Amino acid sequence: MGIFENILPPKDRMARRFTWGDAVVLLLIAVLLYGGVRLAFDAPAEVRGPEIRLEPQVLPWYALLSVGRMTAAYLLSLLFTLFYGRAAAYNRSAERILMPLLDVLQSVPILSFLPVVLLSLSAILPQGIAVELASIVLIFTSQAWNLTFGWYQSLTTIPKELREASSIFRLNGWLRFKKLELPFGMISLIWNSMMSWAGGWFFLMAAEIFTVGARDFRLPGLGAYLHEAANQGDTQAILWGLGALILTIIALDQFVWRPLLAWSDRFKVEMVESDEPPTSWFYNAVHNSTLLNILRHGLARLNEWLDAWLLRLAPLRELDQATTERDWRSLLLGVTLGAFLLYGGIRTGWMLWNVSLAQWGYLLLSVGATLLRVTTSLIIALAWTIPVGVLIGTNRRVASILQPVVQVIASIPATAIFPVFLLLVVNLVGGLNIAAIFLMLMGTQWYLLFNVIAGASAIPQDLKYTSALMGLSGWARWRTLILPALFPYIITGGITASGGAWNASIVAEYVEFGGQTLFTTGIGSLIAQATARGDYPLLLAATLSMVLTVVLINRLFWRPLYRIAEDKYRME
Repeated sequence: MGIFENILPPKDRMARRFTWGDAVVLLLIAVLLYGGVRLAFDAPAEVRGPEIRLEPQVLPWYALLSVGRMTAAYLLSLLFTLFYGRAAAYNRSAERILMPLLDVLQSVPILSFLPVVLLSLSAILPQGIAVELASIVLIFTSQAWNLTFGWYQSLTTIPKELREASSIFRLNGWLRFKKLELPFGMISLIWNSMMSWAGGWFFLMAAEIFTVGARDFRLPGLGAYLHEAANQGDTQAILWGLGALILTIIALDQFVWRPLLAWSDRFKVEMVESDEPPTSWFYNAVHNSTLLNILRHGLARLNEWLDAWLLRLAPLRELDQATTERDWRSLLLGVTLGAFLLYGGIRTGWMLWNVSLAQWGYLLLSVGATLLRVTTSLIIALAWTIPVGVLIGTNRRVASILQPVVQVIASIPATAIFPVFLLLVVNLVGGLNIAAIFLMLMGTQWYLLFNVIAGASAIPQDLKYTSALMGLSGWARWRTLILPALFPYIITGGITASGGAWNASIVAEYVEFGGQTLFTTGIGSLIAQATARGDYPLLLAATLSMVLTVVLINRLFWRPLYRIAEDKYRME
């Protein structure tokens, strides 16, 4: 009965920065990381991987395998987003735990998490299942967070009059989700889904090519194909692989994302229809087909049955009744979790005790160096994504040309082109620092761009007409209409972009290139070195330091901005 209960809408939340929830979440993550590291000790000493073939005829099968992993991870991400974001937006008590947890989760670097997940799963599951499951989970970690932040932002900025209307009509949790929340957040969800797939492609190569010493955890797929082609210096195979990847992305754009964007235009909150709504040839062809009309009729009956079932499952009721019924369960869960955290915290502290004082000092220096690079990449990304995103989001003709181009460029794994860029700058003064910022930018800018496009697309047409009638143009139009409308989306993109830059630091600051290892001072470099040496205490300390740093930044900088977006920039 707790799937879609009639829980209270968001209230004016307290202007807090840190709560006991932050401490609990950080301790929980530390204990889970410790558990993974401890399990890694029992992983097989040697694992034989598959043969990665480079013949062009294997590419359709490899593309199908990669898309399958991406699809599984995306469905898991979407399910996680809908439940998690709604609970965080509507339940003040849950938000104290869930939002700090989300801050932590989106800050965990995937490539430091990868060895822990793979080695721990391989210790308890058959190798094939362990590697496939780890790849899906790790692609999920590159897809879920921006989706969840975007959904949460949509729920907390629903206009007050729409909330009041849902209360007047006495919609229960399911009907409010179906008739109000999902339509209002649909545009943001679709654009963030596109970004999630782009981010998934970025990390797919890392998930498919991972090896640790004599343990070969590679998986057949486009990422493994491109990596093997690069290792063998087979330029023709690299071109074949990139061609297959680009063709797959274009097919997804034409048959999935463009039809969804054309369909979602009906959910814009506006009184006047747009002059240039998004279009899709595939959507137009399918929308008017006889087969789809028959299918739509069948789905309508299924929809009626689902509504009736969920209305019986989650009837309208008072929140305090549900809370009373769960008091004893919450107490039992709290006691169990407390005992688990106490024991795990002691074990985690014992492992961290093995990190020397000199290592802690170098670790702090590394965090500061990476923070500087992350900030630089974020500033560069903001400088170009806001004007370009507004251009794409407000001009359908430009969008029809640039949107597929942006999707293709965003989806090409930057790790595939990073060696070429590194070759150009490695001999310059500070060349590796320049290369690191470049790769962080590649992991940062798309989160911002897709959120800005979503925000610009969601600006109501009647507000555009009003600004034109008032004679607003240039900076005055940006200051009074565009930037206020974009503000929640920029904050959402900024949070996930920051996490993406920290993630990218793992491969940006430590590079094996031309038969030698190049690295610069940074927390990502320290994590990579600890992984290569099997220094698990240092790996745990470095990962927790990165997580704590990102949480502090989110709490001191991003969260206050989120509050401003909730309070001042609702579309109402």
